[in-house]
Amino acid sequence: MDKRIDADAVAATIEDGATILLASNGGGMLEADFVYAAIERRFLVTGHPRDLTLVHALGIGDGKDRGLNRFAHERMVARVIGGHWSWSPRMQALAEAELIEAFVLPAGCIALRNREVGAGRPGLITHVGLGTFADPRLGGGAANEQARRSGVRLVELIEIGGEEKLRYLPFRADLAIVGGSIADPAGNVSFVHEAADLDALAAVTAAHASGGRVIAQVAELVPRHAQPARQVALPGILVDHVVHYPDQQQSYLGKFDPAMSGEIPRPDGEPPLDEPVEFGPRLIIARRAAEEIRAGASVNFGYGIPGAIPGVLRQKGLMQTLWVTVEQGIHNGDLYDGFMFGAARYPEAIVSSTRQFDFYSGGGIDVGFLGMGEMDQDGNVNVSRLGSRIVGPGGFVDISQNAKEVVFCGTFDARGTRYRHEPGRLVLEAPGQVRKLVEQVREVTFSGRYGRVRRQEVLYVTERAVFRLAPDAIELVEV
Repeated sequence: MDKRIDADAVAATIEDGATILLASNGGGMLEADFVYAAIERRFLVTGHPRDLTLVHALGIGDGKDRGLNRFAHERMVARVIGGHWSWSPRMQALAEAELIEAFVLPAGCIALRNREVGAGRPGLITHVGLGTFADPRLGGGAANEQARRSGVRLVELIEIGGEEKLRYLPFRADLAIVGGSIADPAGNVSFVHEAADLDALAAVTAAHASGGRVIAQVAELVPRHAQPARQVALPGILVDHVVHYPDQQQSYLGKFDPAMSGEIPRPDGEPPLDEPVEFGPRLIIARRAAEEIRAGASVNFGYGIPGAIPGVLRQKGLMQTLWVTVEQGIHNGDLYDGFMFGAARYPEAIVSSTRQFDFYSGGGIDVGFLGMGEMDQDGNVNVSRLGSRIVGPGGFVDISQNAKEVVFCGTFDARGTRYRHEPGRLVLEAPGQVRKLVEQVREVTFSGRYGRVRRQEVLYVTERAVFRLAPDAIELVEV
């Protein structure tokens, strides 16, 4: 059976009201944007498909037109359940204007729930999300008024063995859209040239088990039996349609880089990829946070300020002693920051996001370094809602609730803060207009109370002071 099909023909088959699973990541990783664009064209011409529900674990898009932005048209989408929203400002605007139902859940819980749906199990049962915005007692992931009014329940609180757990409820998916490197006419798909596997297999199995369809966009077609069996990530039994797009990019960087897909080793003598960080708050925070590192630790570096820590550690000669992972499934290598966060050059291993989140949930991280939008007097941290804008946590909740030690990294305040640099010190000339240390955070992305229950070591590092989560308070430990 030949499963090859034109992108416009695929778009024409999508019905109004369909639930679509997307498996991609910022930076264009595994992004099936050629198919997304065909669906967008059909809607702009005909008004269909409309009233779609989109589900995605990780952030998708370029912050402008691509990725999730293709679907961000009024009436095209009715509901979005996303783990990270920042790469689609158009979708954020629709949510803020109450033109869609906006739900936010931890990225790992979305990916792992997809896996459970694919296995026919009764949803995902986990501790991840307790005490945060995903907890039904704090909103159950409903991120705007339209979502709250909808009556849709995505999460319920249950008790097992006398302990509280969350059950992320199962659902039916009509379609999964994924990207890949190579496919054959039977639908066997390889990710061999991709920067990550992400949660593609989980999304595909969820759609297949639901009686839905799977569309894979690939850069190359080969005859059947031409691919080594070990390189097939999606067996053809799970794939309904293959869209061939020869101009497909590995990432937004454009040119194919075999170092990013782990196909070549680092040449002898090639230095690690380091972006220089000029002296200022980001470097000061990174230097202090790096003091929490011990040789041999299993470490995660989050997006933003923590991205400056590896450079500091390399200067200390500690980086090569660590085992570093990110939720996209990357182990070690030269991690990218910014819009390419989640990829690396010369990774030592690339596993699926679902396997990575299992590793995190089981306590695989010794120290997690994460960003900090707001912190409050109870030790709660917010990174998922900044002002009125929905951001989403990505893997933040999955990491912060499971790491043995968490180091939150963020500036003391924001917007208009002025510093003067003097030899060896930073002098504050004017405070920022936005307070980040507040009485109560706007949204709980990390629960100080749950951190105390788990007896986690938690530090909050700013450029002016360091705080610690104490048993009954927040303690100022350094100025």
